[in-house]
Amino acid sequence: MDKSNTLIAHTTINIQGTLMDLSTPKVMGIINVTPDSFFSGSRKESEADVLRQAEKMISEGAEILDIGGYSTRPGAAEVTNEEEINRVCGPIEAISKQFPDIQISIDTFRADVATAAVGSGASIVNDISAGLLDAQMLETVGKLKVPYIAMHMRGTPQTMKELTSYDDLLKEVMQYFSERIAKCKEAGIKDIIVDPGFGFAKTIEQNYYLLNSVDYLKQLGLPLLIGVSRKSMIYKVLNIEPEAALNGTTVLNTLALLKGASILRVHDVKEAVEAVKLINQITA
Repeated sequence: MDKSNTLIAHTTINIQGTLMDLSTPKVMGIINVTPDSFFSGSRKESEADVLRQAEKMISEGAEILDIGGYSTRPGAAEVTNEEEINRVCGPIEAISKQFPDIQISIDTFRADVATAAVGSGASIVNDISAGLLDAQMLETVGKLKVPYIAMHMRGTPQTMKELTSYDDLLKEVMQYFSERIAKCKEAGIKDIIVDPGFGFAKTIEQNYYLLNSVDYLKQLGLPLLIGVSRKSMIYKVLNIEPEAALNGTTVLNTLALLKGASILRVHDVKEAVEAVKLINQITA
C-alpha cells in the first residue's frame, strides 16, 4: 500500500502541554449525558453510570472521551445553556478526578458551555458548527488554548435535514473548511481537527460519497476525525436499529482508517481499537 495516502501533515496536537501523536489513529469514546441521544446505549444520566462507562472505555483503549449534554440528532429538542452546563460539568469533573490521564472533549457549540467545561477538566472543544452557531466560540477557544474540532454542517440540529442541496458536495465542504480554518487561526486557535460531519445536512447517498472521498480533505493538512458510529447512514441502509449497527460501524471505520482518519469517534471502543490495530499492520 502507498503509505502517502494515509499520512497527514500534522501528526501531533498539543493538549494543554501534552503532545498527542496522531500518526497512529486514536479512538474517542462517546458519553452522552442526555436523555434523548439517538443511540440509547450512549446515554448516561447518573454520575456513577458515567464513571463506569468512562472506566470501561479507557480500559478498552480510548484516549479521548467526548462528553455531550445536548443531543444533536435530527429534530432534537432545544436545551438551555444553563441546563447544558449543569449536565456536563459534574461528569467532566468526576472523570478528570478519577482518570487524570484521560483527555476529555466537550461536545458543544456554545462558548459559555465550552468555558465551563474546560474549567471543570475538559481539554478539547468539539463543535458541530465550527463556530457558526455562537459568534463567541472561536475567540473563546483561542483564549482557552485548547484543541478545536471543527465540523461541517448547515443550519441547526433542528433544520439541517432540509439543507442537503449542494452543487458540488466535496468542493463546498472543502471551501467551508478553508474558510472556518482561517477564522480559527485568526482567533488564535493553534490545533485544529476537521470533522466532515456525517449525518449533518447530508443525505445517505451524500454521506457515502463523502466518506469514499474523505481523503481529499487531507489537502487541508489537518487531522481528520470520523464519526459514523451507529448512525442512520448505516442502520437505514441495513434496515436495522442503531443497537444492531456495530458491525456496519466497524466496516465504515475500517474504510475511514484506510483513507487517513486520525481519530475515530465511537460508541464502541473495543471494536474500534481492534480496527486501528489491524489496519496498522497493513500500513506499517
